[in-house]
Amino acid sequence: MPFWSKENDQLIKILKNLKVYKWIVLLVFACVFIQSMANLYLPTLMSDIIDKGVVVGNKPYIWKIGGLMLLISALGSLASIAASYFSANAATGFGRDLRRKVFVHVSNFSLQEFDQVGTASLITRTTNDITQLQQVVIMLFRMVASAPIMFIGGLIMALSKDAKLSLILVATMPILVGSILLIMLKALPLFRLVQKRLDRLNLVLRENLTGIRVVRAFNREKQEQARLQNANKDLTDVSIKVNKVMAFMMPIMMLVMNLTVVSIVWIGGIRIDHGAMQIGDLMAFVQYIMQIMFALIMASMMFIMIPRAAVSANRINDVLNMEPVVFSEGNEAADRERGALEFEHVTFRYPGAEEPALSDISFKAYPGEVTAIIGGTGSGKTTLVNLIPRFFDATNGTIRINGVEIRNCSLEDVRSRIGYVPQKALLFSGTISGNLRFGKEDATQAEIEHAARIAQADDFISKMKDGYESVISQGGTNLSGGQKQRLSIARALVRKADIYIFDDCFSALDYKTDRDLRAALKDETKQATVILVAQRVSTVMDADRIIVLDQGKIAGIGTHQELLETNAVYQEIVASQFREDEIA
Repeated sequence: MPFWSKENDQLIKILKNLKVYKWIVLLVFACVFIQSMANLYLPTLMSDIIDKGVVVGNKPYIWKIGGLMLLISALGSLASIAASYFSANAATGFGRDLRRKVFVHVSNFSLQEFDQVGTASLITRTTNDITQLQQVVIMLFRMVASAPIMFIGGLIMALSKDAKLSLILVATMPILVGSILLIMLKALPLFRLVQKRLDRLNLVLRENLTGIRVVRAFNREKQEQARLQNANKDLTDVSIKVNKVMAFMMPIMMLVMNLTVVSIVWIGGIRIDHGAMQIGDLMAFVQYIMQIMFALIMASMMFIMIPRAAVSANRINDVLNMEPVVFSEGNEAADRERGALEFEHVTFRYPGAEEPALSDISFKAYPGEVTAIIGGTGSGKTTLVNLIPRFFDATNGTIRINGVEIRNCSLEDVRSRIGYVPQKALLFSGTISGNLRFGKEDATQAEIEHAARIAQADDFISKMKDGYESVISQGGTNLSGGQKQRLSIARALVRKADIYIFDDCFSALDYKTDRDLRAALKDETKQATVILVAQRVSTVMDADRIIVLDQGKIAGIGTHQELLETNAVYQEIVASQFREDEIA
């Protein structure tokens, strides 16, 4: 297994984001250099204090050199503290910038990219993977500069003390380096496997936590526990293998280090006995050898960290390299015909799908009208409305808003003219008024209350203790499904949009609230186009135009009465929801 891989190239690419912190990085290296030089100089001073002070009984010299050692130790400590501070500063800023960069890039993704990567995976990459890189950057700042300085400096100083005694390193160094390389050669593939097994465990955990209702509803707790245990066991087994391999490193290194020190003391003692070396020099030599050995340990630690960081860097770069298939192509303003919507021979195919989800869709919707879309499950209703705000782009054909082809407008301009209510009501943690202002940031309290009344939400809001300032928990879990849907509708109405899209968002409402809401909407949206997706015939029967979808194609367009008389697909839908006497 080679030590350098494409993943390491990805790591270097990510680390280029540190360019903005180049002066802080230089300060870190300067501080590490000062600290390392202080550590290299101390053994020489200790040698002098022994040979020229302790041995001959020169107390003033001992005090003088001892004071100098304390001063240099203090300088080294200050440099170490400064290096820690600046490295943490740069690494934290690097992590912050990288998270912002990933988030901004992901916010431009279409639904296709979200489906491709997965929302849970994007969250993991933006948090865990970047945190992993951030921690590695802090360690690398200290080790990349310190390890070479300590190794080369220690070697030079050891040679200066006694070149002949340094020959011991010629025998022990290859053993130490070879042991480290052999251990790392075994460990590196296991580190990558640990990361994959950890991803698998996170996946199982996420699926169980997000799908806990389904798991419990189908009494699958035991099976899911077994699945988690298997994933956990796989991770444990690989982690144990890694630890077994790494467990050999420290004993081997300590054995080699101790054998080296014993050899140096033994041979050094002989040289001292023959007058070829002084006691202080031998003690200094031992410390320099220890510094060289620890520099090699630091280098081996870098080999441990880099593969883990490289995996995270590769995952982050995968996201950053992903180009959105939907992007702003023009800057024309969609303001020629307020509220007009036109589909002209629109076809859409999901990536990798054999058949198109929509085929040759053509219709026009005008301001003051309600255009309803109905069809069986999988007929393409939600896909159709997702093309309007450009969550996806049509494979073929043209979509116009206010008389302008949407590809010729910026995404911001297109979406600013749409009030969108999704099929699944989604609220954000915060207050009710804060959620409603999501549709229009500068909306007044009067506008918010008016939208809530239209959406039939004012009644339950006024009964809450803090009214419009009542706090909504994460995901709106302290509200019922119908309450969440009504707030989502009010949020769209606050915007005063040109086109309103209601994607099957009345499903949790009772028939009375549904009827009252549609009646209120009729007066509120006289100047706008309303696109209404629904499963219930009762919701769409009063629409000015009903589009019947069947297997991605338009099976018919007309009013309720017209379709009831001429369209077999619509007749089947109506028959499934009403008795014969009710239809009559």
